[in-house]
Amino acid sequence: MQSDLDIWLGQVHEEPLESDLPICDAHHHLWDRPGDRYLIEDLAKDASGHNVVSTVFVECMAGYRENGPEAMKPVGETEFIDELAEEFRSKDKLQLKCSAAIISYADLRLGDAVLKVLEAHRDASPSRFQGIRHNVCWDESPKIPASHTRPTKGLLLDSEFRKGLRCVQKMGLLYEVYLYHPQLHELVDLARAFPDQVIILNHFGGPLGVGPYAGMRDDVMALWKQVLKELAACPNVVAKLGGIAMPRNGFAWHERKKPPTSGELAEATAPYYHFTIESFGPDRCMFESNFPVEKVSCSYTVLWNSFKRIASEYSVSEKAAMFKGVAERVYSIGAAE
Repeated sequence: MQSDLDIWLGQVHEEPLESDLPICDAHHHLWDRPGDRYLIEDLAKDASGHNVVSTVFVECMAGYRENGPEAMKPVGETEFIDELAEEFRSKDKLQLKCSAAIISYADLRLGDAVLKVLEAHRDASPSRFQGIRHNVCWDESPKIPASHTRPTKGLLLDSEFRKGLRCVQKMGLLYEVYLYHPQLHELVDLARAFPDQVIILNHFGGPLGVGPYAGMRDDVMALWKQVLKELAACPNVVAKLGGIAMPRNGFAWHERKKPPTSGELAEATAPYYHFTIESFGPDRCMFESNFPVEKVSCSYTVLWNSFKRIASEYSVSEKAAMFKGVAERVYSIGAAE
């Protein structure tokens, strides 16, 4: 039986564009919650039509351990996803390396003590675990949702947090972060302080369009552009292209009677993509679906069609990098094969 969301999304049907173009989906989630289930088979179904050959799982509080020390509970997510990925791989139904890389959560506020957590993640998935994401989304306005990590103001500047990040660097792991555009200057400071640490920027750095930022898109974009350019000057930072079809970004696709087409998505969001690609270069950019979170606004097929429309002006080699090459390089996908 179709859900109301599936019925709504079904009003817009598109055939996949450039269906042979290999894709590494650099950012998606999986979970099995009461009344809310999205697992590898669901992702594979959504992705059918596009040539998705590999994917990167990013933490979302799935499968946490129910018992044991609080700091170690997120290791359960790595165990859960590694088991799902291995089971799917053994079925060999598709030439899809789903969750070929795993980005988990560890609380960097633990400082030096986070090292044991990172080691436990690696022990749980020696071949797939590649790093951690500690989101720091915070805003003065109570109308803006904060990260599940319950961050405080200025967390990226905190000395204990940075001790934790030093442990990430010591283990040669990746650090991913989602934050909001007013916080981007803090990430610039962090990237400069850790020039040897690979930092992956999620969702364009969260340009907001709700609460006090509603109707302020031009002002938000002006500030976003200014600081993003500074961040791009840090060669250790890599940018994900996507993740701005969420309600907090202010496009309100989810409130429409009919979902957007890929053309509408591309027209509305292209300025973010083009400026980021221009600033970072195609060799430091990778497309991401952020599914199933983005599913509230559009289907997987429509979303990737919008990416392909946006990328149409780039060369074959640049597209190959942004759709697959950069992600597989950064996340070491296939390196051991």
